[in-house]
Amino acid sequence: MAKSVFAGILIAIAGWGFLANPVLGMFLFCVGLIAVVKYGARLYTGTAGFLTGWRDVVPLLMVLAGNIIGCLAVASISLFSPLKLGEAATGIITARLETGWLGTGLLAIGCGLLMSLAVDFARKNRDFSDWLPLLFAVPAFILCGFPHCVADAFYCCVYLLNVSSVSWGALAAYYVAIVIGNFIGCNVYRMAQIGIKEAHEAKK
Repeated sequence: MAKSVFAGILIAIAGWGFLANPVLGMFLFCVGLIAVVKYGARLYTGTAGFLTGWRDVVPLLMVLAGNIIGCLAVASISLFSPLKLGEAATGIITARLETGWLGTGLLAIGCGLLMSLAVDFARKNRDFSDWLPLLFAVPAFILCGFPHCVADAFYCCVYLLNVSSVSWGALAAYYVAIVIGNFIGCNVYRMAQIGIKEAHEAKK
């Protein structure tokens, strides 16, 4: 659990930078992901694509819970920041809610795919080139507007700490949708590998 909370803290700090300055934060966000991989922290999108069976689903949800706790801790500290983080987070969450749970869920698939591919390369750590997918994947999913469930957990926490009224049903539906979307995206490359393998076997 400690490694999951730590990962949540790292991504929340990266999200803090993004809320402060979206352009620079888009690239500085890479620091959070690099630290997660380097220190072996447990991040939902760095774990969901590497499950060995259904027995790993509950531990995966525990990873997400730890990530959210880490995000909440950083969001609580953000209340003391002079930066207008609340306004930025509110803008992001409002846009997510307007897109709806289905739209955000589908968009989240793209983020999951990019994250799993990037983490897979970075974990090999053979040379600097293995880190390049991570350096490019993060700005890519942000530019494309693909939701990342841990980053969005931080945005949600900041949002909730800065608004007086909340549509809890819509918020829960959108968040569950991106968690599922990220999971699907994280496993797209495995589905592709299975399809390629079956195609080769069929030709024999």
